[in-house]
Formats: sequence, structure tokens, C-alpha cells
Amino acid sequence: MPHSSLLKKLTLVVIGMFAFAFALVPLYDVFCDVTGLNGKPSLEVATESNKVLTSRTVDVSFTTHSQRNAPFEVNSRQYSVNVSPGEMVEVKFSAKNLSSEARVMQAVPSVSPGKAAKYLHKMACFCFDQQPFSANQEVEFTLVFYVDTELPEEIEELTLSYTVFDISEATASNTVAAKQQAG
Repeated sequence: MPHSSLLKKLTLVVIGMFAFAFALVPLYDVFCDVTGLNGKPSLEVATESNKVLTSRTVDVSFTTHSQRNAPFEVNSRQYSVNVSPGEMVEVKFSAKNLSSEARVMQAVPSVSPGKAAKYLHKMACFCFDQQPFSANQEVEFTLVFYVDTELPEEIEELTLSYTVFDISEATASNTVAAKQQAG
């Protein structure tokens, strides 16, 4: 059979491609750890710091941007803060629904450099929950955080960035589905 050799090769290629696809996620995670990309901080409420290193300071800056057509404007009241590791810090953010309709906002945080993400601990954050807004409503949020005392010495500054999404439609469809299941 002249085609059996080709069939075996193609089968091996398909199996190899399938294995590679499964390996992509762990490879991506390793790549992100090595390069410091994709700094996903914890979305769990942290426990309070019990030690402060006054001999060291870290510059923490804040950025926000809205994802495609999200009718929200979110800004920190301060561009950056200089903190000692372990020190509890409060930063105010203002958020406004620019729409004439009620909307629901979700903020997704990331930290740069990525390897610093596990050292930034949030006690209070508007990113923990979905935030409902009435039409044109403006709200002030307080972020309470600290930088862990175990932050590697070579990291002298980090950026906490928020991407803001309009999840109004997803929230509405989940509410309708829940009502249908209950009724």
C-alpha cells in the first residue's frame, strides 16, 4: 500500500499538533513568569500587613483604560505613590458612567512587571466586584493595598493597571437566565 506510509506520517503530525496545543498553556505561563508579562494579581482580599520596611521605598503608579466602547471613565486621584513595603496605602479613584443608561462595570487589574504581581496585596478594590452605575453616575472608590516586604530588591517600581469593561449585557442575560431557572 503506497498510502500507508503517508497515512502514518499524517497521523503522527496530527498527534504532535494536538500535544503541542495542550502544551501551549503551561508554556505560556512559563514564558510570562520568565519575561514578567501578564502580571495577574490576586483577586482575593488580602490579610493586613504586620511589618513595614521603612528602610526601602517602592514607586507604585496607576493607569486605567476602558476597553472598546465601554462608556466609563476611571481615573486615580494620584498618578503614583511612594510606599514602604508593608505600609498600608489608600488611593482614591473616580469612576463615571458616561452613558445615559444604567450600566455595569468590571475592572480587571494587572501588574507590571509581572513578577511583582504576587507581591501587591489589595485589602479593598473596586476590581473585586461588578460595579453597577445609574445613568451618568459618578462614584469614588478607595483602593487599599500594600506591597509585600518580600518584594525582590531589584524591583523599585511597579504599575497597577486597570482595564475597564462594560459587562451590562452579560449581567442582564445572567439575570434573565436565573429568573427562568427559578420560575
